[in-house]
This record gives sequence, C-alpha cells and structure tokens, in this order.
Amino acid sequence: MAVQKTRRAPTLRTNILLLTLCGFAVVAFPAYWAFNTLVTSTVAQLGTLFAEKQILFDRYRGLDALSKEVALAETLTRSPVIGDWAADETNPDKKNRAIAELEQYRQSFADHSYFFVVNASGNYYYNDAQNSHAGKEFSFTVKRDNASDAWYYATTALDGGCHLNVDHDDELDLTKVFINCIVRDSANKVLGVLGTGIDLTAFIKQVVDLPQPGVQAMFIDRSGAIQAHRDLRYIDFHSLTNTIETKKTIFSLLDLDSDRVALSQMLGEVTTGDVEVRSRVMQIDGREMQVGVGYLDGLGWYNVTVMDVDKIIDKSLFLPIGLLLAAVMIVVALVIAFIVKISVVDRLTQVEKGVVAVKEDARTTLKPDGGNDEIGRLSRSIASMASAVQDNMRMLEDMVDERTSELQSLAYRDQLTGIANRRGFADGFDKIKSAAAPEARIALLLIDIDRFKDINDTHGHQAGDEVAAEMARRIAAVLRPADVCARWGGDEFIVLFSDLGSRPLKAIADAVKRGLSQPVVLKSGRTIPATVSIGACLVEPNETLDQVADMADVALYAAKQDGRDRVSVYDPTQPRSAAGQRSG
Repeated sequence: MAVQKTRRAPTLRTNILLLTLCGFAVVAFPAYWAFNTLVTSTVAQLGTLFAEKQILFDRYRGLDALSKEVALAETLTRSPVIGDWAADETNPDKKNRAIAELEQYRQSFADHSYFFVVNASGNYYYNDAQNSHAGKEFSFTVKRDNASDAWYYATTALDGGCHLNVDHDDELDLTKVFINCIVRDSANKVLGVLGTGIDLTAFIKQVVDLPQPGVQAMFIDRSGAIQAHRDLRYIDFHSLTNTIETKKTIFSLLDLDSDRVALSQMLGEVTTGDVEVRSRVMQIDGREMQVGVGYLDGLGWYNVTVMDVDKIIDKSLFLPIGLLLAAVMIVVALVIAFIVKISVVDRLTQVEKGVVAVKEDARTTLKPDGGNDEIGRLSRSIASMASAVQDNMRMLEDMVDERTSELQSLAYRDQLTGIANRRGFADGFDKIKSAAAPEARIALLLIDIDRFKDINDTHGHQAGDEVAAEMARRIAAVLRPADVCARWGGDEFIVLFSDLGSRPLKAIADAVKRGLSQPVVLKSGRTIPATVSIGACLVEPNETLDQVADMADVALYAAKQDGRDRVSVYDPTQPRSAAGQRSG
C-alpha cells in the first residue's frame, strides 16, 4: 500500500512574512511618493521664500546705493542758478554762481564729482573728488559726429528726469554708473544734462558681488540689458547707444523661449507695483535655477537674483529621515503607514505648513518641533531661518523708513541752513493761504544779503556759507509758529507772515531788518559786517506764489537801488521788469 504524500500548508510564519512583504510593498511605494513629494515641496517652498527675501534685500541695496545720488541730482536740475547759466552760458556772474552751486553738490555726492553739459554749446564741465579741475571745469565739447558722445544725444531724446547708464567716458577714462539728469526750462526746453557717477567696480563690490554660495545678483535696465554683474563680460556697456541686436541681455542667459516670455511678464508685474517681487524656476545652462526680479522705483532698473537652490538648501538633511523610515517599514511593515504618519509625515507636514504660513505672512512665528532627531533639527533650522528673515525684514523696514525720511528731508529742506527750500516753502505758502481767515493780512518778505558775492570773494565760500546759515537762524528766531521761511536762493531768503494783524508792513519789515543787519562772528573768530535788503508786499487771496514773489522781487530791486540795507514795500507803479536785475 503506497503512502500518500500530503502538501504542507504554509506556516503562520510564512503567512506573516508574506503579509509583511505585501504590506511593505503596498505601503512602501505610497510612503516613498508622499515623502519625496513633501521633501520636494518643502525645498521648493523654502527656495521660493529665500529667493523672495533675497530679492528684497538686493533691491534695497541697489536703492540705497543709487536713490540718494539720484535725489540730489534731480534737486540740482531744478536749481534756478543752473537754469540761468545754461540759458546764458557766457555770463560770468551766472557762471560763477552755477559753478559754486555745482561745487556744493559735489561735496554731497558719494563720488564727489559732477558733470554738466550745456546744450546750447555742447560744452562739458567736470570736477572730480580731488578737485583737480577747480578753475578749469571746462573739459571738452560734445559733438554729434563723435561716437563717444552719443550717450548725451540719446539722453536728451528721453523723457524728463534722471536716467542711469553704465558707460566708459573715453575723454576722462572713467567707467561708472552714470546718473544723467536732464535740465529743462519752464517751457520744457532742454538746457543741458548734469549728474554724477558711481565707480562701477565699487558698485559691483558693494551690491552685486555677494559672498553667498549659489546666489548671483545682477541689475538690468528696462530693455533687459545687463548693467551690473560680477563678471564684467556680461555687462552691456554703452546701453543708451547700443542696438537691441547688440545688447547683452538677461534673456540671452535663459535656455528656453518659454522662460524668456515668463521673465518679461514678471518684469511687467513688478513694474506696475502690484507686487514687489516675482520668482520662478527657469533653466540656465541646463540647470534648474530660481530666478527672481524686483523693481527699483524711480530708477528704471530691475534687480535680478539667480539662485541654485540645491547649493542653498542641502537635501542631505532629509536623508536620515528617509533611512529611518525605511528601517521602520522593514521591521514593522504592518504598521508602517501609522508609524510614518505619526513620526514622519505629520511632522513634515507641519514643517511645510509653517513654511507656507511664513511665505503668506513673514511675521508668522513658527513653533519648532520639539524632537531631537533630524526632523526636529530641520524644524528648528527652518524656525531659525524664519526668525532671521523676520529680523532682516524689520531691519530693512527700519532702513527704508530712515531712507524715506532722509529723502523727504532732502526734498523739502535746504541742506546748508536746515530751513525749508523752495519746494518746502511752496507747500507752506499753500497751507497758510488755505487756512487764512478772510480778514487776515498776509505778507511776504524777500530778503537778500547785501554784497554776498564780496563776502565769498574776500573771505571764501566757507565764510559765505556760515553767514547764510546765521541769517537763516536769525530769521527763524523772529518768526511765530504759524509763519514760514525758506532759503530762496544762494543769498536770498523768503518769509511769509500768516497774519500781520493791525501792524504796518513797513514797521514789521524794518524790525526784521534790524534783527538781521548785525555783524556775523565766524567759527574762525573773524567778524564780518552783514546787512540785508528787504522787499515786502501784501498777499491777496487770488495771488500765486510766483506773482507775490515777483512783486517782492521788484520791491527788493528798489531797496538795492536805493543803497542797500533798507526795506522797500512793493509799489504797483514799480515796473515788473526790474525783477531779477539786482546785484548783491
């Protein structure tokens, strides 16, 4: 009788092993996909967050380096002294006053240099930080047939304001970021171009050449031409005169046409001011790079930041987490999903949520994971990064507020005297007239320091500045809180009394003159006799600042003609043509 062999049923061990293997296979692939997705998403979110904050930082550095210079140059273009000389270049008195004005601003420019091209003659005036051109400011004459002068004619063809241009001046052998500001008269006729420059090498070292690995900053103009780059080979010199076909642009660095279109859209979005920064992943030299852009308001430049996220965020930080996950799944396959969810996925999700929350609101405070493993360290690193970003934002906001305040002060205050300038006085004039009662008697005084040119010629411009500053202090001291005064010109001051009451205008003006016509003691100890002449007039409700200033100027001319050191009240019978013809 044959013995029947029976098939051995799978043991429980085998079944458990099979189930474990099946569970591992079922769980491993979704877990791997979820883990990889979270890691990729977290890295992408971190890269985007870092990129946007870096772009803002680069934007501020660019604005900090250029805005003050542009503001000073723009203020200089509105100087009546400069306009008068440009309209009458051969007048020696106007030239001396204009050169003195340019020299004052030269001291304030970061480069301590200026240039001015008079449009009528094409004459180029220049002085540098060493003051080596003092007394010989004329350097050369720009000509249309000279290729190196093409920048000037290209600038005059642009709209008003200031324009940046990276260029090499062949005549002066200088390579700078030039700030070219157009000078126009009241009829919008071009009188010339003036400005200053910032040494290109210093600008690149200060703003562009970042020590951060994987981060590359550059600046481009509206056409995409590269204006500043750590590698000078990429810079599009002579951008104002280069054709679009010969320009070295940011678009030529991109591999894909789709990225070029996207970059153009990003530039348009930041230009409108709807958003401060835009960034996205683009392909450069076959590599995926995070490219972000910001707009330098009022300067016509964009800052572009290119980042290699792989060099900034080390993905190897996530490797121990992956190994830990794999070990847990091998040992406990049946509960791997739960373990992954509790120990890995949920925590990474919280990290991602924290990153998203910080991206949506940079002021969000992240609560770091309390664990001591890799996820805990990563969470604390991200929390530390978020805190650093917040500190950086606060610092940037404080610096921007401070810079804004400084720029506003430059716009409305005279640097030498500390009192209002023409713009500030115009603002005060409008406010006083608007708030004045119908019966109020408003008066305007135009005050001129007698023989101020003699003071400058005899004692030096420093002494002249001290006299002007002292006169400003004396004027401010006699005014009431509701009155306003300003420096109207080099040696001219203007005062607006909000209400004279019943007091005669002549008596008030005489009192002001007595308070001002006192010797001035210089810092050196020298005493300089100083007197003033005053032209006064009443301000009617329907009269503009230009009208009453013109009337006061006519009266001031009469005071000068009568021998100086006196007050003259405007007489309607006086000819208006006398305005502006007086001498110190």
